[in-house]
Amino acid sequence: MGAGHHHDHSHVGDSFGRAFAIGIGLNIAFVVVEVVFGFAANSIALIADAGHNLSDVLGLIVAWAGATMARRAPSPRFSFGLKKASILSALLNALLLVVAVGAIGAEAVRRLFNPAPTDGGIVVAVAAVGILVNGATALLFARGRAHDINIRGAFQHMTADAMVSAAVVFAGFVILWTGQRWVDPVMSLAVAVVIFWGSFGLLKESVWMSLAGVPSGISLDEVEEGLAGLPGVQAVHDLHVWPLSTTETALTAHLVAPGVAETDPLLQAARKMLHDRFHIEHCTLQIERGAVPDCDHC
Repeated sequence: MGAGHHHDHSHVGDSFGRAFAIGIGLNIAFVVVEVVFGFAANSIALIADAGHNLSDVLGLIVAWAGATMARRAPSPRFSFGLKKASILSALLNALLLVVAVGAIGAEAVRRLFNPAPTDGGIVVAVAAVGILVNGATALLFARGRAHDINIRGAFQHMTADAMVSAAVVFAGFVILWTGQRWVDPVMSLAVAVVIFWGSFGLLKESVWMSLAGVPSGISLDEVEEGLAGLPGVQAVHDLHVWPLSTTETALTAHLVAPGVAETDPLLQAARKMLHDRFHIEHCTLQIERGAVPDCDHC
């Protein structure tokens, strides 16, 4: 019987500290601008966009905190460190988006039945700046979105804000051309729908990872097939795959290989296959030389 452990640390969030700092600074400044000019123009769409931008500032802070905590070294109390902090921050980000959707939608409905005059010119000017601010912030996180849902959450927030600002610009032009007051709250409702639609996937995946579900992109059947196909392996049992963080995956498994004389070559081949095919960085493998076990709990 033998056991193998492999650790290949990879933290996508490590290099995004400056991006978080710049993004937070830009968005705080823009929230202040939007609130001031939103009240000046009497635009609920502009104020709603400011509210969502504020939730994104909180989201960026949460994501940054999660990425920072995930890099803490293991301790006697937390043997894996605080890697799951990045998963919890992604979940909190998704929940913040849902709260923002509710607040924007409720205020938009109220203003739809009680429309007020809006200064379309101010709305267009401020929202146009928002496209630049949010678009630039989104680009700061673009390269990490494919490998880390915590970074993806920040990217989605900023991308959604850029689209929202574009929608607000459109509403401002329509108000300037037609003078119709209902355009502003209707556009706010459209903004709420867009935000909810974009955040649903993030919410679903972050809940899945919080419950230690198999990460998306990894098939448990394919992992079992890959391990069972290694030379000398007759069966695989007690196979578990779960996320340690938003960027790292862990695995434990028992490999039944009664004919294998030396376990080290098998462990090395298994680790290489898991890393190359499934990007699993942390694996604990136990080699069993006995018969295939008959256990219902496996």
